[in-house]
Amino acid sequence: MNLLRMSAVPILEQLYLEERRPSELIELKSVLRDQIPVIKRFTGGGTVIVDDGTVFVSFICNKNAIPGLQPYPHPIMSWTGQLYSEVLQGFGDFHLRENDDVPLSSFSDYAFNSHKFGGNAQSIIKERWIHHTSFLWDYDIKNMEYLKHPTRAPKYRSV
Repeated sequence: MNLLRMSAVPILEQLYLEERRPSELIELKSVLRDQIPVIKRFTGGGTVIVDDGTVFVSFICNKNAIPGLQPYPHPIMSWTGQLYSEVLQGFGDFHLRENDDVPLSSFSDYAFNSHKFGGNAQSIIKERWIHHTSFLWDYDIKNMEYLKHPTRAPKYRSV
C-alpha cells in the first residue's frame, strides 16, 4: 500500500484525481479521436455506451418506499431481478446472473440465457437508495470497440 498525503491539494482536485483512470476502462485513443463524451456515474458500476439502443432505468427510493425491502445490495438486486423478470416475460429466459464465485456480488448482471444485456450500479445512504440499470436493447456493435474488457469479470461472461 502506498500512502499519498495531499493536505495542500484542494478537495475537488483530490476527487478529480481519484476518478482519473480512463485508460483502464476505455480505448482512450479511439474515444479521443472520435470525440466520444465520457461521464462517470457517482454510483459506480461498469463502463457503458450511451446510444439510441441503450435503455436506462433508475429507481430513486426512500429506504421505506418498498414494503419489506431492506436497503442493502443483495435485497435490492433480488427485487430488481424479480421486477424485470415480470416486465420482460415473453422476451426470453431472463434472469439475474451472478458471479460464479460470489453470489449477488458486484458482478450481478441481467441476462437472457447466458448473454449479459444489462448492468447495474447502486448507491445506498442512510435514508435512501438509488439503483441504475443500463440495458443494451439494440446497439451498434462498433460502439463496443470503445470499451476495454474489465480486469475482473465473472467466468460466465467468457470475454
